[in-house]
Amino acid sequence: MAKPLIKIDIVSDVVCPWCYIGKRRLEKAMNQLKDEMVFEAEFHPFELNPTLPAEGVDQKKYLSDKFGGEERYHQITAHTTKIAAQEGLKFSFEKQLISPNTFQSHRLIAWAKKFNKQAAMKEALMSAYFEKGIDLSKKENLAALAARVELDKIKTEKFLNSDDLSDEVKKEEQLNYQRGISSVPYFIINNKYGLSGAQPTEVFVQALREIATEVMNGFSESDEVGERC
Repeated sequence: MAKPLIKIDIVSDVVCPWCYIGKRRLEKAMNQLKDEMVFEAEFHPFELNPTLPAEGVDQKKYLSDKFGGEERYHQITAHTTKIAAQEGLKFSFEKQLISPNTFQSHRLIAWAKKFNKQAAMKEALMSAYFEKGIDLSKKENLAALAARVELDKIKTEKFLNSDDLSDEVKKEEQLNYQRGISSVPYFIINNKYGLSGAQPTEVFVQALREIATEVMNGFSESDEVGERC
């Protein structure tokens, strides 16, 4: 019997810690289920704060103001770092000097999709920000990261200095807002099943198995819980 096809559209931001944690948990679930179903995953843009200036802002001050003070900033980042470590991620908030405007990163992910490098580009950007503290507001850093996933650096630089795909990214972001997505990560499965938040791997596994069964039986459900930004 043919395996059911499970298409997962992942709405997230590259500077959302729970998006990175959720991404890794989903990947673990997909790996566990690879013999039971066929997966197609695609990433879609969401900006946690589209009003940030192009050059970004001081990360510690920005997040301290957002969380309600420096003490709360340290509490939240320590907790998030601990959770991330359980998924094999090494968050280093102390290296993150700049909270960037992420529109250029989303454009770059859209560009990478043209070369079947979308997933690799998304991973490279998130790892660069959370684990290495690379400033994603600088186009030269984005181009260097693109080169690491085997995209042509010169062509990528030319792309980043253009307006190519800007309208497409904005339209996709607007579509996600119209869908009622106000926090991320958010997972749209087979265009009809909604799963919100950085679910534990076992929850992803259970949900995907249920959805696969429902796909085969022509029935659907949705879920709306989990940790998110």
